[in-house]
Amino acid sequence: MKPFSCFTALLFGLSSLGTSLAAKSFSASNLYYAAGLKDSQSTTLLQGLQSAGVKVLRVWLDGQSGSPKATPINSFNSLQGDSPSAWDDTVLNRLDTFMVKAHGYGIKLIISIHSYNALEGNSDFYGKWYGTGDFYTNTAAISQFKDRIAHVMAHVNPTNGKKWSQSSEYIFAFEAQNEAMHPQGNPTALASWQCTMAQSIKNNLNGNTGILVTTGGGAYLANSLLDSYFSCSALDVLAIHAYGVGDFETSKLKSYVDKAKNAGKKLIMQEWGACYTDASNNNCNGGSAISTSTRDSNIRKWAASIDAAGIPWFYWQILPNADPHSGWDYEVGINDVNWSALKQAGLAAGKADSAFDFSRWLL
Repeated sequence: MKPFSCFTALLFGLSSLGTSLAAKSFSASNLYYAAGLKDSQSTTLLQGLQSAGVKVLRVWLDGQSGSPKATPINSFNSLQGDSPSAWDDTVLNRLDTFMVKAHGYGIKLIISIHSYNALEGNSDFYGKWYGTGDFYTNTAAISQFKDRIAHVMAHVNPTNGKKWSQSSEYIFAFEAQNEAMHPQGNPTALASWQCTMAQSIKNNLNGNTGILVTTGGGAYLANSLLDSYFSCSALDVLAIHAYGVGDFETSKLKSYVDKAKNAGKKLIMQEWGACYTDASNNNCNGGSAISTSTRDSNIRKWAASIDAAGIPWFYWQILPNADPHSGWDYEVGINDVNWSALKQAGLAAGKADSAFDFSRWLL
């Protein structure tokens, strides 16, 4: 072979190797009441998620009862009740079993340690004592929330005999709070709180780099990614919550991808969804049902746009039952209307190139 041809072949081989080794993206989902699922429900859910290529499921520690999203669950109380010492570990014990089962389907969990929803709804002492404003600035509240973080991460799963902080085989990431300070009336205080709590999580990980630390998103793209988050050393992952279709645009997302890479951070689209009705996608409450084919197209199109930006995504939400189509209606039930389209999108995400390499944190 001529020298030029050899050189060309070598370049082509190196190029092909680089392409084959490119980090791949993944799909994921949310189910805030996963701790309440009965065994048959969790089997249906996990089998369905696995069939759609889902690698991570995000769960919460707030109490739930009744039939949220038409899922009749085994009720459980919030992790904390009316005082800092009113611990109820039922939710942790339930998730011990669930995370082991999820592992068998190749799925890890994001643990959301608290939710702004619980704070706003006064469902535990944080909301009752401090409200949605003082919670983020009151020194006692900050200290008590650090105790909550420590309590969660010191919980021992009896299956592996390890603390959650060391259970990287089951847990993908911890976040302090879902949609912290949702209206963001005091972004300076929020930024300080977010980094303080991320550092508390890091401290409790005690050097374990097998579990990531993430934010819990905001109300839309820009306020999910405050400038100060990019300079907080304790944050590994910045989570985007977005439902406005403009926030799904590849070009808009890519500007944040570049910013994150330059800051040594990773991004995930931690919440997004396609409205079941003709209401505005970022205000999916009411309206008339759109055609199945239109919603299928929206799911595939918007997922592909997020894929093209190189960001893994978490759909809000995949249910183990038919979607009841009530209230804010982004959900898709396994084997229900629009499931095929979402499953296709999930599998496509796993084949897409990612701007961020999450491979060491996935099963």
